[in-house]
Amino acid sequence: MCDAPAMADAPDKKRRKLITFPGLSASDFQHPDDVVATDTLRSVPGLDTVVSKVMEYGFERLYYLDNVAGNVRVGPRQLPRLYRSLQWGCRILEVEEPELYVTLDPVPNAFTYGHTRPFIVMTSGLVDMLDDEERFFVLAHELGHIKAKHVLYTVLAKNIAAIMALIGQVTLGIGTILGQGLVIALNDWFRKAELTADRAGLLCVQDIEPCLRAFMKMAGGGVRLLSEMDFNAFVDQIRAYEDADRSNLNKAYKVLITLYRTHPFPILRAKQLDLWHSTGYRELAGPRGLLGPASSTST
Repeated sequence: MCDAPAMADAPDKKRRKLITFPGLSASDFQHPDDVVATDTLRSVPGLDTVVSKVMEYGFERLYYLDNVAGNVRVGPRQLPRLYRSLQWGCRILEVEEPELYVTLDPVPNAFTYGHTRPFIVMTSGLVDMLDDEERFFVLAHELGHIKAKHVLYTVLAKNIAAIMALIGQVTLGIGTILGQGLVIALNDWFRKAELTADRAGLLCVQDIEPCLRAFMKMAGGGVRLLSEMDFNAFVDQIRAYEDADRSNLNKAYKVLITLYRTHPFPILRAKQLDLWHSTGYRELAGPRGLLGPASSTST
């Protein structure tokens, strides 16, 4: 077992040791809904056409050049603390180190882009809102997309509107209408893929609390409000949302409000990850998992 110190740069915080997962496969943490959604997406007619158009028009290269020109690349000398988090995330998940950038944008967000040469972008709004461990969770989440080979379909999702418009022009709008089925299937896959990436984030942070805090902040909090936020109240929101299933009309509304969303609601992501933390995560890190006994030390 190989242990590594993490989060040592945060002032007045304890040092923790992280465990690694030798031989870790994406299938070890992939959410079952992600598996089903991926199979469904691959069966949608026209997917091959959209993929070929993305490659033909060079969207990936365009986004990469725009990113390099307009954002700050994280490295050993540029935002070194964030870079060390990137290094540990790559080591734990066993992925090749991608390029990481920070962009000036007050809206908290992070994304991974690029199939042949993936890179990660975090907005300044997200960096400002989260503490070190919460940022590590989000960064590891993005690395999880790379580990699970989500990036090809992520490229499609980013460009689906433009591609459908191009196809629609060629087919007098028929392709655009037919393409809505692909858009819906792609968004459904995107939501389910997020659940897999969240698990990757937990595998790296190895503490459920920063993950849940990140979800609360992304749902509507911030550094100044965190002391007034209560996770139990946050969970109550999940119960209220689930109780709405008792009405068939509310079920229909749920479908409508999620149909074109690319991300699940934060409260549902928190619930899903908390459930996995007490089951699959413990199996990976526990006595019978990949590592043998998990250990944690502080100084």
